[in-house]
Amino acid sequence: MAMPTFHLAPDLPSVSRLCLGTMTMGEQSGPPESLRLLDAAYDAGVNFFDSAEMYPVPQRAETHGRSEELVGRWLRARRVPRDSVVLATKVAGPSGQMTWIRGGPVALDSRNITEAIDSSLRRLGVDYIDLYQIHWPDRYVPMFGETDYDLSRQYTFIPMEEQLEALGKGIEAGKVHWP
Repeated sequence: MAMPTFHLAPDLPSVSRLCLGTMTMGEQSGPPESLRLLDAAYDAGVNFFDSAEMYPVPQRAETHGRSEELVGRWLRARRVPRDSVVLATKVAGPSGQMTWIRGGPVALDSRNITEAIDSSLRRLGVDYIDLYQIHWPDRYVPMFGETDYDLSRQYTFIPMEEQLEALGKGIEAGKVHWP
């Protein structure tokens, strides 16, 4: 039975209804297991793969970006035609926990988004990213187990317009197809 597909966006190829997330690749599953998982998914008809600059989790300075690197290694080793897969990845927003990303503390300003795109392209070993996402907003939100909004933790954030403009520049440069 063929893997069902659908159109995620008008200009993207059809994507498999299943997307393989790589959040644990490079930490909880090492390179051999990760490459086997990518092979098995692709052989089963999965063409949609999701990663993030902060992966794998649990996040550590010495492993950040490793999931993207493994996807890139797999693409090259398997000689996967670039247009046969849809690659999604994400830029990390501000976090007091991950001060090592882009020299931290990070903000979702134009410089940081551009640097994150370029770094993801390098780790993935590709010329473009199909779907590029903001992992979490550039404003205080309760996360990582927090459930209550704490008004005292608000901070000055980067305006959404600046973030969208930076993503737009990534599209104009041909580095990103869909933000």
